Amino acid sequence: MGYIGSHVTSLLLQKGIEVIVIDNLDNTRLEVLDGIESITGTRPIFKQMDVCDEHNLKAVFDEFHDIGGVIHFAAHKSVSESVEAPLKYYDNNLGGLQKLLKYAVLKSIPFIFSSSCTVYGQSETLPISESEPLKPPTSPYGNTKKIGEQIIEDCCQAYEGFHAILLRYFNPIGAHPSSKIGEFPKGVPQNLVPFLTQTVRGIRPVLRVFGSTYDTPDGTCLRDYIHVMDLAEAHIASLDYLLKNQNSDSCEVYNVGTGKGVSVLELINAFEKATGKKVPYEFADPRPGDTVAAYADASKIKTKIGWKAQYSLEEALKSAWEWEKSLERIE
Repeated sequence: MGYIGSHVTSLLLQKGIEVIVIDNLDNTRLEVLDGIESITGTRPIFKQMDVCDEHNLKAVFDEFHDIGGVIHFAAHKSVSESVEAPLKYYDNNLGGLQKLLKYAVLKSIPFIFSSSCTVYGQSETLPISESEPLKPPTSPYGNTKKIGEQIIEDCCQAYEGFHAILLRYFNPIGAHPSSKIGEFPKGVPQNLVPFLTQTVRGIRPVLRVFGSTYDTPDGTCLRDYIHVMDLAEAHIASLDYLLKNQNSDSCEVYNVGTGKGVSVLELINAFEKATGKKVPYEFADPRPGDTVAAYADASKIKTKIGWKAQYSLEEALKSAWEWEKSLERIE
């Protein structure tokens, strides 16, 4: 029920698919359910629990006997926080995954894993394709995703009938077109766009741009920013692909991105163009664990699953700003 999960849930419900949401509300709010219901007219089944709690997790799988697919989002996701608190990340991101897999494997339930481009480390080749050799991750967060992929691949080889897709997505931004759900982190945002929108709204004094002398056209980091609605559609298309037995391998890997590298300064300029709002920013030292440049070769998912990004960068940033403005009535 977090940022990406809430958008996937909304799309699934709109397609008439029953959804069971498991969330401990560690980095989200119960009010997200109201937004989902307002969009779809349906409230998902909600279980407030931790995926690391094996007793309660087993109870869910015992209660619902006909689960058609599992999409796993329940991971901590801040690069900088993982550098400061690695054990928190290894405990939750890997412990929760293993407990969830135990029941998905037992019933051969199709499994979609929320992975990340961080598994590539600092790639020598751009854009990055799925065949790119994986470098040592630059953060504990990235390492949990890399190890998580290995665990799932091992399970697919060991357990006949168990199939999975690993979605290595790049940088999700934006919000639902209705402005009823979006990125709503607790405390200080760890991601660029919500920090930017909070700065423009006056909640934060200034946006800090980490690094200004990288080997990029304008000295700032390059990333592949994808609209969260596009990303949500990629999850649903991937699950449908597995349910229709269109996969050729028991475990398949796909990048999910736009294929375009955008610098931090380019993103700021695009936001100002899309919204007419000025972004106060200043340069700061680079952060430990950050990669310099990462953007996707997304041709494989287009060819095999039939998905490609539809929204522009400006559309994503405009939706993020509309969502930010709507939060004034919630906070």
